[in-house]
Amino acid sequence: MQRRINRRVGVGNMSEKLKVGILGATGMVGQRFISLLDGHPWFEVVTLAASARSAGKTYEEAVGKRWKMDTPMPEAVKNIVVMNVNEVEKVAATVDFVFSAVDMSKDEIKAIEEEYAKTETPVVSNNSAHRWTPDVPMVVPEINPEHFEVIEYQKKRLGTTRGFIAVKPNCSIQSYAPALTAWKEFEPYEVVVCTYQAISGAGKTFKDWPEMEHNIIPYIGGEEEKSEKEPLRLWGKIEDGVIKPATEPVITSQCVRVPVLNGHTAAAYVKFRKKPTKEQLVQALKDFKGVPQELDLPSAPKQFIQYLEEDNRPQVTEDVDYEKGMGVSIGRLREDTVYDYKFIGLSHNTVRGAAGGAVLCAETLKAKGYIQKK
Repeated sequence: MQRRINRRVGVGNMSEKLKVGILGATGMVGQRFISLLDGHPWFEVVTLAASARSAGKTYEEAVGKRWKMDTPMPEAVKNIVVMNVNEVEKVAATVDFVFSAVDMSKDEIKAIEEEYAKTETPVVSNNSAHRWTPDVPMVVPEINPEHFEVIEYQKKRLGTTRGFIAVKPNCSIQSYAPALTAWKEFEPYEVVVCTYQAISGAGKTFKDWPEMEHNIIPYIGGEEEKSEKEPLRLWGKIEDGVIKPATEPVITSQCVRVPVLNGHTAAAYVKFRKKPTKEQLVQALKDFKGVPQELDLPSAPKQFIQYLEEDNRPQVTEDVDYEKGMGVSIGRLREDTVYDYKFIGLSHNTVRGAAGGAVLCAETLKAKGYIQKK
């Protein structure tokens, strides 16, 4: 199966791999991109770009003691000389496309990602800056891959033939939006969700943020609005060359930072117009799949959503790395006294929720012909 897919989308031997650059390569998400792309069958990291203070150093020197991944820094990147991310033409000339994880203000990110796109370099972004740009697709490939079709309208606006921007959504919504998508036929119309979010979502470890030990913080700036609005954009439709968000289900949320390194957990309550049984809901989760599974993409989980029967699951320590961090775990689904059903969801925030989700977007874009060799 894998061999057939690789042939169909034009990926074969090493020399045919697409050349990839990582913008913001020294930060936590940039490091996660590097870890996930080490040995990737379709993509090869050839360029690393960061701020002017890192430029000119080898990647190993630039990161120094700030390597935050559990696995060692891949040998293949250690001696790559970091380029200045602001030297757009120079960086773009070395790659077929880039992943963006730059740490700048929202306006600066918007501007620099468009600059890269205008050099005819596709940008697959982990950042939030372009999530509400009407002709930029914000995609979870199992949920709304058809939104990539808006790229053709975006190219007209940018005046490009192959350059564009695509983004992935907020990390926390991955713990509950896939379940709500799987239950679409039962028409969920009202959702209350509380997310319990890991510190790596802020780019931190416990070493960087000791005050988070034995502590929770009941506020994460901007997160509640993202949790309420971004799923509606995923479920929207392309009209007149832009994505119009859906209007239901209405979502209200609270977001809490908790003393966990990796893994965002959600406690959600749902009202349905059509009243499903628990068995129907569980079966819908197990049956749910999308384009990544159908195409057997390299980073795709075989089983996107797992349902756990045990009362004390999902747990971060047991389940955060399900399907190498690319799957979603759902448990404790039961009838509620106020809403119809409630459940607990869990997803890996820096794998599925960040770099891994962006890599899967890039694989989908490659498979659909949007990203090709320059």
